[in-house]
Amino acid sequence: MGWRLLILFACGVTSVYAQGYPNRPVRLVVPLAPGGAGDIVARTVAAKLSEMWGQQIVIDNRGGANTIIGTEIVAKAKPDGYTWLLGVQGSLAINPAFYAGLPYDAINDFDPVTQLTNYGYVLVVPPSLPVKSVRELIVLGKSRPGQLTYGISGTGGSNHLGGELFRLMTGVKMIPVPYKGSAPALTALLSGEVTVMFDTLITSIPQLKAGRLRALGVTLSRRSSSLPDVPTIAESGVPGYRFEAWQSIVLPAGTGKDIINKIQADTVRVLALPDVRRKLIDEGANELVGSSPEQLASLIRSDIEKYRKLIRDAGVSAH
Repeated sequence: MGWRLLILFACGVTSVYAQGYPNRPVRLVVPLAPGGAGDIVARTVAAKLSEMWGQQIVIDNRGGANTIIGTEIVAKAKPDGYTWLLGVQGSLAINPAFYAGLPYDAINDFDPVTQLTNYGYVLVVPPSLPVKSVRELIVLGKSRPGQLTYGISGTGGSNHLGGELFRLMTGVKMIPVPYKGSAPALTALLSGEVTVMFDTLITSIPQLKAGRLRALGVTLSRRSSSLPDVPTIAESGVPGYRFEAWQSIVLPAGTGKDIINKIQADTVRVLALPDVRRKLIDEGANELVGSSPEQLASLIRSDIEKYRKLIRDAGVSAH
């Protein structure tokens, strides 16, 4: 019976310790500019956890360098549970596949907590472009090789690779034009500087409703509930096309398991709240996930390999 009592005592200590956390404000580093998809998800979840815990979760936007700046900050932070990272596909999966000599190790410098969302992009054009479907865009692009341009948030970013996958699968050569984030790229599309963009649903939906953009297709495996009348790119003439992204919470490596488990469990509760689900789905999230730490770790590893292959096939370089 002694070993059973020891296990029960250990579990009790863990539970008591976790219940005392957090006892001061938590810093959630978002390696993106304010106002985008990741920032909206982070603020929505943080606000609910703050209410639940009676401790404020402070959002710290540290955009720049394709999410490297903010991600490095958390990689080097003290693993005490009071500094979190909004881990996005770009920072944890694409950057390790794209850059040599990153100042952080996506696998070894972080403890995964949970995947928050799965979301997609929408292929949008200004109404002035004479196309109303993906098929028509492909025909136009092949008739004007190298003349179509698409705005991207930075070389190697998610919407860049979504465009490169489209090029590989259709043979349409569109020229990527990098900007300092998705918001300036979207502004460039609206002003006519570029002709096409793979944008997040969250930021494109207001422009679509206002008639300033036209949606040709979504990058998801099925239609988005936010844009039910817009077909997937796969069903619009590019069979098998799928490009999805995600957001997650990760902590500096070495954080205690009891803290990780508490954050994971309470975050899953937040994602199940009807008002949170409604807000994030309406804003363009395809799915609210709430995975285990082990499932998130597996996703990060598999996506690094997936993007390594895409980057190699597309011939994309950081220089």
